[in-house]
Amino acid sequence: MSVRIDYNKVAPAGIKALGGVYGYITQSGLSAQLVELVYLRISQINGCAYCLDSHTRSLLKMGVKVEKLAVLQVWREAEALFDDEERAALAWAETVTRVAETAIPDDAYEAARATFSEKQLVDLTIAIGLMNTYNRIAIGFRNPPQAVVEHSAAAA
Repeated sequence: MSVRIDYNKVAPAGIKALGGVYGYITQSGLSAQLVELVYLRISQINGCAYCLDSHTRSLLKMGVKVEKLAVLQVWREAEALFDDEERAALAWAETVTRVAETAIPDDAYEAARATFSEKQLVDLTIAIGLMNTYNRIAIGFRNPPQAVVEHSAAAA
């Protein structure tokens, strides 16, 4: 797979604007680990290799155990590994990411509101939208994961 467009070079102002939203999320008060976990789950849903690699690395650096990351895709079956806030955030991330299928039903909203304040839920939804945008950019323009870049460099 080869890069289609280096979007960082072609549209640096647009990517910088997305970075501003990312910066907002980092100072929003949401737990960094929670946000990274949500980013990883969204990237699993969307199949973004670049983001899967990036967020897995970040979560491992934060001390999240590999066992937890290994079952993230089926977190409902391993819910004992996830706290209430993580389960609520993951469920919300899934329904918002799959909006065309789910239409984000009232029961999903009520479940999220039972855990998060209005501001937290809005901030979490902004983070979800941001990661979906990053996934689409990375997949669309074939941004390779760091692991692939490192492997190719070692093989050369």
